[in-house]
Amino acid sequence: MFRPVIQKTRVLAGLALFNLIVFYVAINSQVNEKSRGYEIKIEAAGYMQDAMIALKDYRLGDSGVFVDSENDPNETTLIGSQYGPTTTDEGDLDAKLTTLNPNFAALIIDMMIEAGVEYGDAVAVSLTGSMPGANIATFAAGKALNLDLHIITSVGASQWGANDPYYTWLDMETILNEREVFDFKSEAASIGGKGDNGKGVSIFGRELLWESIYRNNVTLIQEDSLVLSIDRRLDIYSEDLPLNNYSALINIGGGAASIGPSINSRLIPSAVSFPGDLLELSGRSIVRDFSRNNIPIIQILDIHDLADTYALPWAPIPTPVIGEGIIFSQLKYNFWITLLCLILAIASVTAVGIYSHKQIKERMANYEPESIL
Repeated sequence: MFRPVIQKTRVLAGLALFNLIVFYVAINSQVNEKSRGYEIKIEAAGYMQDAMIALKDYRLGDSGVFVDSENDPNETTLIGSQYGPTTTDEGDLDAKLTTLNPNFAALIIDMMIEAGVEYGDAVAVSLTGSMPGANIATFAAGKALNLDLHIITSVGASQWGANDPYYTWLDMETILNEREVFDFKSEAASIGGKGDNGKGVSIFGRELLWESIYRNNVTLIQEDSLVLSIDRRLDIYSEDLPLNNYSALINIGGGAASIGPSINSRLIPSAVSFPGDLLELSGRSIVRDFSRNNIPIIQILDIHDLADTYALPWAPIPTPVIGEGIIFSQLKYNFWITLLCLILAIASVTAVGIYSHKQIKERMANYEPESIL
C-alpha cells in the first residue's frame, strides 16, 4: 500500500525527535545579559554598603544604641521610631526597609542614565530625612559617577525615618564625611514639615531640628512662607550655577518646598520625568521651576511603585547580595541561536511536507485505474 513519508511512523518519530533537539538547544541558549551601566551600578552598590556599615559601626560603637530588631530586622540601625518630637508625618515602615538595600543605589544609577546624567555632571538634590536609605543610595551613585551634587535638606522626617533628634540625616552626613565614605554634604537645610517651617511639629521638636542644623554647620533656611522658602532654595542652587546648567534634579521624599501643593505628589511619578511630562503641576515648587528650565526630574517617593518597576525585593530579609536582580542583568535567549533553531524546525517540517506532496503528485500521475481490471 502506498503511503507518503509524512504518514510513516519512523519519519514522524524522527521529525519529532529532531524538533525536540532544536527546542532543547533553544531553551538552553539563555545568556546572562548585563544591564546598561552594569559596572558603575556594582560600584555604587558597594559604596552604599560601605556607608551603611560605617553608620552601623558608629551607632553600635560610639553611641551604643539599642537595635530594634523587630522593626529593623536586618539591624541596619537606620530605622527610626514610629513617634517622636521631630516626626513630621506618617510613614510606611516597609518602604523605608526597602530602600535599605545596597542595590537601591543601582536603581538610582539606572534612573540617572535614563535622565541623561553623565560622569562628572552637576546635579541638584532636594531631600528630606524620611528615607535615609534613598539618600545614601543617591550619595553612593553620585560618588560612582563623580557627580557634583548640590544638596538642600529638609531635616524633619516621617515615621521610621531619621527622626531621632540626635541622629538626624544631617548627623548621618557628618559621620559619613568624617569617616571619608562620602565628601557630599548639604549646603543648606530647613526644619521641614508642613509649609517647610515645622508646622505640625511641636515647639520642642522644632528646637531639636534647629539644633541639628547648627551642630552640623549647615546654613539654615527659615522663611515666613512656603513660597519664600522655595525662592531661597532656588537662590542657593542658582548661586552655585544657573539652573539650566544642572543635568538633573533628584527629589527624595515629599518635602513641601520640593513638590509644592500635595496634589503634585500624584502628578510627579516616581521615575524619570522630562519637562514635557510635568506641565500640569500646580503652584510653586522646586520640581516645577527646574522642569520649566528643561531639567529632567528624578523622583523618589512611591517606593512600592519603584520596587515593582525594577523588581526590587520588598522589605527584604536578609539584606540582598550586591548584584542581584534585573537592575543588574537578565537571563535572555540568544537571539541568533533561537532564530536558527526556529528556521531548522520549520525547514524540517516543510521539507517532509514538500517531499510527501511530490510523492503523492508522482503517484497520481502514474496511477492507471483500468490496470486493475
